[in-house]
Amino acid sequence: MSIVQNKKAFHDFFVEDKYEAGIMLEGWEVKAIRAGRVQLKEAYVTTNNGALFLFGSHISPLQNASTHIYPDPIRTRKLLLHKNEIEKILTKVQRAGYTVMPLDMHYKAGLVKVTIGLAKGKKQHDKRATEKEKDSKREVAQAMKKERR
Repeated sequence: MSIVQNKKAFHDFFVEDKYEAGIMLEGWEVKAIRAGRVQLKEAYVTTNNGALFLFGSHISPLQNASTHIYPDPIRTRKLLLHKNEIEKILTKVQRAGYTVMPLDMHYKAGLVKVTIGLAKGKKQHDKRATEKEKDSKREVAQAMKKERR
């Protein structure tokens, strides 16, 4: 069950590989995510000392978060993957010029997971071609819908 998707990532990048990662969250963050108060628009993934971290994701705290915790909505969160997956991602980022983007946040067996993707940037003409393709598919779907009536 998807919580939030990063549509901007699919608009700006060609996503080639996808990985599912766990994410280290605090209690107030889990409650806020369950309430749907999360954004991945400006988020990106970086590496530090052989680990992956999620930067720029915004989790708005609830009004009744806690009295003794001062929530930071844009804090850096560690992503949890197997060591061999991290090594694969790091080698592709360093050698082939890929970027790692968060694509989606979802629940799996009651836990919050993040789908990250290895992506290459799109040029302006690629974006235009994608838009034309989407428009043509939309027009065909509308024509088919009118025909059924």
